Amino acid sequence: MNLTDYQEQAQATDQLPAGDPNALIVPLLGMAGEVGSLLAEYKKYLRDKDAHMLFPQQVAEELGDILWYLANTATKFDLDLAAIATDNLAKTRDRWLPAGHADRYRLFDDDFPAEEQLPRSFSVEITDRVGAKGKGRITLTIDGVPAGDLLQDNAYDEDGYRFHDVFHLTNVAKLGWSPVVRGKLLRPSRKRRSAPDVDEVEDGGRAIVIDEAIVAYVWEYARRHRFLDGVTTVDYPVLKTIRQLTGGLEVAARSLHDWEEAILAGYRIFREVRARKGGVLAVDLRARSIDLWPV
Repeated sequence: MNLTDYQEQAQATDQLPAGDPNALIVPLLGMAGEVGSLLAEYKKYLRDKDAHMLFPQQVAEELGDILWYLANTATKFDLDLAAIATDNLAKTRDRWLPAGHADRYRLFDDDFPAEEQLPRSFSVEITDRVGAKGKGRITLTIDGVPAGDLLQDNAYDEDGYRFHDVFHLTNVAKLGWSPVVRGKLLRPSRKRRSAPDVDEVEDGGRAIVIDEAIVAYVWEYARRHRFLDGVTTVDYPVLKTIRQLTGGLEVAARSLHDWEEAILAGYRIFREVRARKGGVLAVDLRARSIDLWPV
């Protein structure tokens, strides 16, 4: 039986049709109650172990009741249960790639002239110098060419934010995307001027602001989690917010799994660069890799 047929047949047994004042709350409470019953069965199983012989049958019954209330709730909200299931699978595949997933990753600027492409491999030297008032100041060179401005933490207490360009560089390596790197760090810039719309939308000021906003937003999350030291997954709400911020941009084609990989790799590099007070990054877009070498 498919989900659409089940939803239609479940509706035929509904005792509170639309229009009843309790029509919406009853299935919601029903789901909560059945989940509680399922937990009670599991508690009995933990207590009685093999003596609870009916455990599998009880679980099946409770799951069936949950499914009925789920279908009824979908109907009451005029939703299609099959469509909900399809969308949910797409969401989970975006977050956790299935084993054997065929990677169709391609770089966004593959079809542009070479001078408008992000370099496919390059090295970045990061040097942490003592600046005004004894505070650290970062200088960057990309393949020997000075990149960007001198950066300080711009904070009352030094926290390492001056190294934040490593996140933009990691996004280039892992996502093939960073308007900040393309338009501000690389000299000459790699803005796609041969396509004015792309230049304006993907490489322009608004995209640069979004790039910086994502780095700042994830920074606040990471700062509260030891800069992701020992962390192997990124909270879903963080990834969902990034998806919302990048909606309409080319990078929306990247999966949440890709973003998680970029964030974790970026903070691994950040922790190492901060500890060493600099280093040389080797970036390879084809291999989707970024590695730190000692200065």
